[in-house]
Amino acid sequence: MRRADFHYDLPAGLIAQEPCAERRASRLLCLHGANGCIDDRKFEELPSLLTAGDLLVLNDTRVIPARLFARKPTGGRVEILIERVLDERRALAHLRPARSIRTGMLLDLPDDARGTVGARHGNLFELELERPWRAFLETYGHVPLPPYIRRTDEQADRERYQTVYARTPGAMAAPTAGLHFDEAMLDELEQAGVQLAHVTLHVGAGTFQPVRVSDIRQHRMHGERVIVGADVCAAVKQTQAAGGRVIAVGTTVARSLESAVRDGELVAFEGETRLFIYPGFRFRIVDALLTNFHLPESTLLMLVAAFAGRECVLGAYRYAVRQGYRFFSYGDAMFVTPAASTAVFDG
Repeated sequence: MRRADFHYDLPAGLIAQEPCAERRASRLLCLHGANGCIDDRKFEELPSLLTAGDLLVLNDTRVIPARLFARKPTGGRVEILIERVLDERRALAHLRPARSIRTGMLLDLPDDARGTVGARHGNLFELELERPWRAFLETYGHVPLPPYIRRTDEQADRERYQTVYARTPGAMAAPTAGLHFDEAMLDELEQAGVQLAHVTLHVGAGTFQPVRVSDIRQHRMHGERVIVGADVCAAVKQTQAAGGRVIAVGTTVARSLESAVRDGELVAFEGETRLFIYPGFRFRIVDALLTNFHLPESTLLMLVAAFAGRECVLGAYRYAVRQGYRFFSYGDAMFVTPAASTAVFDG
């Protein structure tokens, strides 16, 4: 299967640069994977698409203000993007430009702080700070907006590039399908008998990494930390036994749940996942998917195509372009049900 099989044309003007004034004000395209039918809805209509006994699974990761700017001893500017805080004073980071970075180099940071460059791990560097990282980032860090948002971050992004249920710090990109929910809608869903559960997947910068190989089977996913608790497993089992649906809010939740399957059953799991889902994969847990629109030829688009069928999904994307839907992180959403049948993934 080729990377080019997941291309579509997107006018730059449809890439959302700002969030809607209200979270629930986004549009919602409903795609029925079994027949390819499409409905135009509003996100605030989501409760009408769910029924009592359904289980909505959310990713509770919290985006940290992971972007910093520093100076090398020569005075050159360095962009720092924290991928993962390792302990109080050490973190793994992307440093750009990386070509002149050396182990032992001191970087001048805001407020006269200094960071020491440590060992390199692939595209990442260890970076040791003389102060606690988390407090420093909260004071001096910038919201790590995606590269396709062509503006600097603003104070409002600290709240809007974050789900209302975010509680576990560690992500450098938001699980954007969840950005559409407000507290009132979550309350409305619970009152209607829809159950809520939370997993944690700390989204890394690799989520924006393009697939560079022609044969997508040769692509290697970046590792991301994931936690699927025993409470989630129990909720899924109860939902399945009662005939309800397990609905993943975002591709990160779909990957979290499917990464925790062992011998066909969901089990508690904490660790790193590199699961790459593309057409041919057999979903074991997820019955419906709420997601945003994704970049052409991206692994996220490939996951949605695996769920509802490549032609069906690409047809929906072409329709969304014609109808002027807003794309990517601050854009509109899709509610997707699965294709009628899916070939078993052969590993």
